[in-house]
Amino acid sequence: MRLILFITLTYLLSCAGFAHAQLQIEITKGIDNPTPIAIVPFGWDGAGGSAPVDVAQVVDSDLVRSGQFSPVSRRDMLSFPKKASDIYFRDWRAISADYVLIGRVGPGSPGMIRVSYQLFDTARQQEIASGAFENVLPELRMVGHRVADAVYEKLTGIRGAFATRLVYVSVSRNPNGKDFYRLILSDSDGQRPIVLLEGRDPIMAPSWSPDGNEVAYVSFETSRPAIYRQNLRTGVREQLTNFKGLNNSPVWSPDGNTMAMVLSKDGSPDIYLMNLTTKKLTQLTNHYAIDTEPTWMPDGNALLFTSDRGGRPQIYRYDLRSKAITRVTFEGRYNARARVAQDGRNVALVHQSSGQYHIAVHDLVTERLTVLTSTSLDESPSIAPNGSIVLYATKRGGESILSAVAVDGGVSFNLPARDGSVQEPAWSPYLD
Repeated sequence: MRLILFITLTYLLSCAGFAHAQLQIEITKGIDNPTPIAIVPFGWDGAGGSAPVDVAQVVDSDLVRSGQFSPVSRRDMLSFPKKASDIYFRDWRAISADYVLIGRVGPGSPGMIRVSYQLFDTARQQEIASGAFENVLPELRMVGHRVADAVYEKLTGIRGAFATRLVYVSVSRNPNGKDFYRLILSDSDGQRPIVLLEGRDPIMAPSWSPDGNEVAYVSFETSRPAIYRQNLRTGVREQLTNFKGLNNSPVWSPDGNTMAMVLSKDGSPDIYLMNLTTKKLTQLTNHYAIDTEPTWMPDGNALLFTSDRGGRPQIYRYDLRSKAITRVTFEGRYNARARVAQDGRNVALVHQSSGQYHIAVHDLVTERLTVLTSTSLDESPSIAPNGSIVLYATKRGGESILSAVAVDGGVSFNLPARDGSVQEPAWSPYLD
């Protein structure tokens, strides 16, 4: 395996030239009446003719991807205002824009670049939101995502999740028929992909630390599966396990101090906890069946996991205080790979129906299961930190691609790679 080392995350994310298997966005479904909004090209206050990043276009693309907005084409704009006094609201109402976003990009505090924005309601003819963000120049695109988050939250009441990142596994095949694996980090829209690890050995089950500074994953580089953690700021990585048998499904606890994982060192695969300071292991389950795919409840007091102890794979809950194990899913013969939203209520999972594998959401309060996808080989769901979108892997034309669907089923889009297959997606937490 080849480990790609970087000094800082900022530098890491500025080096997109190292990337492979860059994702592209394909909107497949939006809501019936998306909100029309005009995102005017932002003014540039720095040296040279234009800003190094078209921040307004980043915002435009983010809002389109949400499926809830219909940005006005720039060629249909009657003017390009850069400040509030330049806005003639009748012009924007004439092209049916409910809202107008303007902004400026320029030097900020020493070593930083600043983006300011103002959002206007054209019917009320008044400003309804404004703000500014600063960051280093290589992170200017991420600043655009933060502006999109602010606009999205103002107009929907839901916190945006555009200023987040993805980690996923890319698989390409060389002319000799050998597979080559890469662990890739990207923005939430698939842009600025960076290779964290690459080699001929399989990489599986990536997951994020709760502070977004590290990822854990399984690599077969030692000829059998082993769990690693890797710091994204320094590139330093640590091997956590290399036991005989399975070493799989690492997931951080919400406080970042413990990692749940699957080990079969003592026989059947069971759920274990590892104290990340002392490396002490605590065995949670002890059953002849297969217990696998743990995921934490947001309060850190329980885990969900997949087990076939009832004869078929279903989701179970382990309470850390009482040590009680209870079955969670009952609808259908197969439910697996649970991932819990931050609200602690919705659980994304893989559900089998009529012999096909779909992404579904199980409501832990109502116990209602809702199938979200119609494709047939869906796997590896991961939920956006705002709980609105489920990202997952599926098949298209013999290749694995990433797709996403809203938890209410109203919005969906694909993120296929320009080359190779992509799988095992994991959506980062908020990166505040």
